[in-house]
Amino acid sequence: MHWASEQGHLNTVELLLAHGADIHAQGGQYGNALQAASAQGHFEIVQLLLNNGADVNAQGGEYGNALRAASIRGHLKTVELLLANSANVQAQGFFYGNALQAASELGHLEIIQLLLNNGADIRAQGGECGSALQAASTRGHLKTVQLLLDKGADVNAQGGFYGNALRAASIRGHLEVVHLLLNQGFDVNAQDGEYGNALQTASRYAPLEIVQLLLGKGADVHAQGGFYGNALQAASVRGHLEIVQLLLNNGADVHTHGGAYGSALQAASREGCLAIIQLMLSKGADVNAQGGFYGNALQAASKYAPLATVQLLLDKGADINAQGGEYGNALQSASLRGHHEIAQLLLNNGANVNAQGGEYGNALQAASIGGHLKTFRLLLDRGADVHAQGGECGSVLQAASIGGHSEIVQLLLDRGADVYEQGGFYGNALQAAYKCGHLETFQLLLDKGADVHA
Repeated sequence: MHWASEQGHLNTVELLLAHGADIHAQGGQYGNALQAASAQGHFEIVQLLLNNGADVNAQGGEYGNALRAASIRGHLKTVELLLANSANVQAQGFFYGNALQAASELGHLEIIQLLLNNGADIRAQGGECGSALQAASTRGHLKTVQLLLDKGADVNAQGGFYGNALRAASIRGHLEVVHLLLNQGFDVNAQDGEYGNALQTASRYAPLEIVQLLLGKGADVHAQGGFYGNALQAASVRGHLEIVQLLLNNGADVHTHGGAYGSALQAASREGCLAIIQLMLSKGADVNAQGGFYGNALQAASKYAPLATVQLLLDKGADINAQGGEYGNALQSASLRGHHEIAQLLLNNGANVNAQGGEYGNALQAASIGGHLKTFRLLLDRGADVHAQGGECGSVLQAASIGGHSEIVQLLLDRGADVYEQGGFYGNALQAAYKCGHLETFQLLLDKGADVHA
């Protein structure tokens, strides 16, 4: 029944019904025969099923119910038929929330008008997009957005995946929709969740023209909040040089602290955006400013950025042994990622090979857990202490054992690492190798006298 209804085989559906097929049977992509026929716009089959007692409001399947299926697929006559047979225009559930939101996301103007004429709640919340207005804004359907606003949609409604309609339109780069929403009274400085405000959202995701539009409408370039703290940091982490320049020209402060990366300079340094870093420094950004996930710009650059970024920061006076952040210092950050050339540069410029702190305690432990043999050898050659304690893994030997890096384990043991050493997440190296399933490393430690009873 489900398959025949989906494929539009009217005679087959009639035959199945005549032989007692269950019209209410659930299953398959569309949940039931009525939704399958509605999704494909098979009007005569929909009529036949309804005449034979199909439940017009049955829930289930990809679209939740027959009305949502017909609405999102743009089948106007089918929507009319379902409504004439008492389909619940307000029914909620599943990805699209309700029929109005489904039709709005695809820009089916006639269906939207029909649903509204039949009592659809234009301000109803729910579904992936939160509201019909946000759904239309996400896809850039200017005429649909205008219709919904004319019918009383709340331009400032919050909710859904993007938080609100303006944020949805900004992220998707729909300039005309953004302009319309602003002209309809959207509060350009409203706080909106993850990214704090519309300007921060646009600075991370949107094209330059949308950022210009928001600033022209009075967006506060200094507004704080959200994941990145401010718009300048959001633009910097994405490497949007023109947007960074625009924000600075409009008064953004390079010294502002806050957000995930502490400062715009640290955000740019993480991504290795040389042009933005140079611009920030030329505007007086503090190369040694502390804060954020990585503690400072040098540590951020040492983990992710190219060598040239690290060199630039050092040339501008970055403190090579500054402590703080997730990885304690720049050398540990570089070692964790196995950036041999950056680690070498840091050491050549005076980085303390045995500096303690951060998640992994020291650089040697960071290189060990990552299995970065070349960086590991470099650190050993520069005097790294194989007995150093601390960090999540407790010891360098346990760090290498967690990763199952037998060659590093062997080198540590050859250098006198204590196979009996206790501490760290797993208690000792043998337990780490065992619990992480590294049989070769486990056997190596046993051969070196590790105590299975420890």
